[in-house]
Amino acid sequence: MENTARSEKTRQLIIQAALSVISRDGATRLTIDAIAKEAGISKGGVLHHFRTKQAVLIALLDNQRTQYAKFARDFLENKGKESSEPSLATQISILREATKQPQSVALAILGAISEQPSLLDGLRAADAVNIAAIRNESPDPELAILRWTAARGLLWTSLFNMCPLTDEEREHYFDLLLNDPRWQEPARKKGKSKPAAK
Repeated sequence: MENTARSEKTRQLIIQAALSVISRDGATRLTIDAIAKEAGISKGGVLHHFRTKQAVLIALLDNQRTQYAKFARDFLENKGKESSEPSLATQISILREATKQPQSVALAILGAISEQPSLLDGLRAADAVNIAAIRNESPDPELAILRWTAARGLLWTSLFNMCPLTDEEREHYFDLLLNDPRWQEPARKKGKSKPAAK
């Protein structure tokens, strides 16, 4: 058990070193040698855990996915039950959480895109599953997808330092996107405005 714990600690050290290299030098400068130097371990030590640079990038993305999958489970167990649209609330909350640790999310994704765009196929597939769940539970699927897309916009503009909002304003808009009663009113009005069947 001690060896397993030590091995996982070394893997995490390598992942954090890779994030540091990408942050400081850019994704194109990410090499096994650079990771080893940053982590303070031998190149052989890095290669023992990750045979290629692509394996490191996959680990960066997997690390993010695992982190957010746990966040999603915890959210659903606690706050998700309060929402009439728990899948949407979970996804918006994950995006909000990602704005609190933008460096690791952005760097993992940018590193993967620059080196091997196909590494994002898993993220696209997960998004497709999430969108289907959001549509299936919502009384107004189009409005639900707009809310999800707006939350993604808040995240991505924050990740790339393009968000014109203050942190407080951004948090306010996340609160607004999570406010189910506010969004259900347009759905009720939409339902009432439909012409009666003849």
